[in-house]
Amino acid sequence: MAEESAASRRDSRTRITVWVALVANLAIAVAKAAGGVFAGSPALLSEAAHSVADSLNEVFLLASLTRSRRPADAAHPFGYGKERFFWSLLAAVGIFVTGGCFSFFQGIEAFSSGGGESRTGYVVGLAVLGIALAAEGTSLVRAVLQARGQARAAGHGTLREVRTGRDPALRTVLAEDSAACLGVLLALAGMALHMTTGEVAYEAVASLLIGALLVYVAYLLGKSARDQLIGEAADPLLRQEIHEFLDEQPEIDTVTAALSMRLGPDSVMLAVSVDLVGGLDSEQVEEVLVRIKSAIKERWPEVGQLFLDVTDASSDDRRRAGRERRELDLAVRRAREAGGG
Repeated sequence: MAEESAASRRDSRTRITVWVALVANLAIAVAKAAGGVFAGSPALLSEAAHSVADSLNEVFLLASLTRSRRPADAAHPFGYGKERFFWSLLAAVGIFVTGGCFSFFQGIEAFSSGGGESRTGYVVGLAVLGIALAAEGTSLVRAVLQARGQARAAGHGTLREVRTGRDPALRTVLAEDSAACLGVLLALAGMALHMTTGEVAYEAVASLLIGALLVYVAYLLGKSARDQLIGEAADPLLRQEIHEFLDEQPEIDTVTAALSMRLGPDSVMLAVSVDLVGGLDSEQVEEVLVRIKSAIKERWPEVGQLFLDVTDASSDDRRRAGRERRELDLAVRRAREAGGG
């Protein structure tokens, strides 16, 4: 119940963060589009497309926050948690198509069309980008503060929370806002150099760089969503903690397999095969399994689906289990080194 309440509070904070980003991007998209048409600026029009893509993506993320919390039913016995990953994938596709591809088009078009923009138009465009940078920066600061708070609550570094955190909606907003701030800086540089030198190539290059940035961000977000939709394992630290708990149980001789899959931001499915010590009768085996299952669910409430199986481990099973355990310990060490916690 406490875990559910914490998840609801986190979703409420994420929903506010997404709404802040949506309002900011809608206002910025209109301003950039108007300024881009007035100034005839390809870089500013690329940024307008970027903001439109981000606005659409925020709508996807809001839908994911609502739909992923629906309770399990007969058609979806493990719940709807993976809706969060699906809508994050659509957001990545939106960034790629609406933002990245349009920016490439604007850059190529600028090279072939040349430029005769007025100085007044460019001053307006630069002013619009300055306002956009302030708005995007405000949204980014809120997202970063939320990520820092969640990292503190989880007991690890902010970088690790951003890279491997449970909340794909927050990670998407962070990626969008970071790319938006960098994109505005690129557009500012391109417009300023064009206005100073009269060479449209500077703006064309800025548009192409913005397109490349958006494609890269879309790739990273899409890759993460794909892994989660296919069936990504739970966090290595969680798996290591559960493995250590199982190893401590006197009735367990060997943990032959411990398979996990994240069903949503706060839900994990765990399937464990163990070889018990000899001499236990059927009633004792049943009592041990019930006790271990209860202890795991009490200690790690996010393990919503737990399957515990008793098997006879062969020598090959033991060697494989030992190898997988060493690989898990190595993965945890690398995650701590890379994520700062």
